[in-house]
Amino acid sequence: MPEFPVQKTDEEWRRILTPEQYQILRQHATERPGSCALNTEKRAGTFSCAGCGQELFTNETKFNSGTGWPSFFAPHPGSIGTTSDTAYGMTRTEVHCSRCGGHLGHVFPDGPPPTGQRYCINGAVLNFSPRE
Repeated sequence: MPEFPVQKTDEEWRRILTPEQYQILRQHATERPGSCALNTEKRAGTFSCAGCGQELFTNETKFNSGTGWPSFFAPHPGSIGTTSDTAYGMTRTEVHCSRCGGHLGHVFPDGPPPTGQRYCINGAVLNFSPRE
């Protein structure tokens, strides 16, 4: 496993994350589609990693993909890493926080311009800070 700037023991992760956040960020689980209020968040602001606080996305890059998960067409530069995910008999591109390595979701090449990318993110592992 690669080294990330933020390192914690499994016990430390369990202590700072909710059970759902732990399952998603550390065990690669997925929240139920449509279960997170951030899917419909429309205020200007920033979405950050619930594990380490790194800023990941802004509402300027958010769009309604109709999938039931918050979707973005671009992350903050350098905030996201990717790996190949071959679970469930298919190959997808997993996205993780570049600071703590937490699993965030997947990216697909069917998003809107200007990038054509759809970062499909588990809202439970995002914190939202509205812009004042």
